[in-house]
Amino acid sequence: MAQFSRIEVATAMKETGMIPLFFHSDIELSKKVLKACYDGGARLMEFTARGDFAHEVFAELTKYAIKELPGMIMGVGSVTDAGQASLYMSIGANFIVTPVLREDIAIVCNRRKVLWSPGCGTLTEITRAEELGCEIVKLFPGDIYGPQFVKGIKGPQQWTSIMPTGGVSPTEENLKAWFDAGVTCVGMGSKLISKDIIANRDYAKLEKHVRNALNIVKAVRK
Repeated sequence: MAQFSRIEVATAMKETGMIPLFFHSDIELSKKVLKACYDGGARLMEFTARGDFAHEVFAELTKYAIKELPGMIMGVGSVTDAGQASLYMSIGANFIVTPVLREDIAIVCNRRKVLWSPGCGTLTEITRAEELGCEIVKLFPGDIYGPQFVKGIKGPQQWTSIMPTGGVSPTEENLKAWFDAGVTCVGMGSKLISKDIIANRDYAKLEKHVRNALNIVKAVRK
């Protein structure tokens, strides 16, 4: 069951401005990555559930976060149907992120008052997601659409909250472009938690990367 309400999750997304994305099948490695992100200032983590038995890893990570990382909000990404969403909510997912817009996922998440963020690529999809109760829309893949697309959406729909993933990197130039366009927050995966960091188990470097990225987000928002 979720530890945080969807309003609390949406507020945390807006306040921090960045969500690290990560998946690995090794539970102990995943705990250390989560701890490094937390120590760097992140307060949300999207666990991109793309491997076999991913739910088992997520369950252990969530228990660890509840016990050791107060205030850490655990969510799940790459969710493709309502059954998968229900499974992850039953083991503690506080938010659900999907690559596409699916109404069956909206229904099960809304029933449990869990925030869901569907991947959208058109104004029609974004509007439908909002009609279904979506607070923050995922723009995916972000590198295909870019900040100019966000600016175009925000023109007629200033109320729309957008979170791009894909094509977001922890540099001042990139983050400034996205936030100047009007995004609410960004999701960052391999550009933040690189293969090099994982291969070398360099958790101190990851902590520094997360802290620097959050500082840039804070600066470009002023």
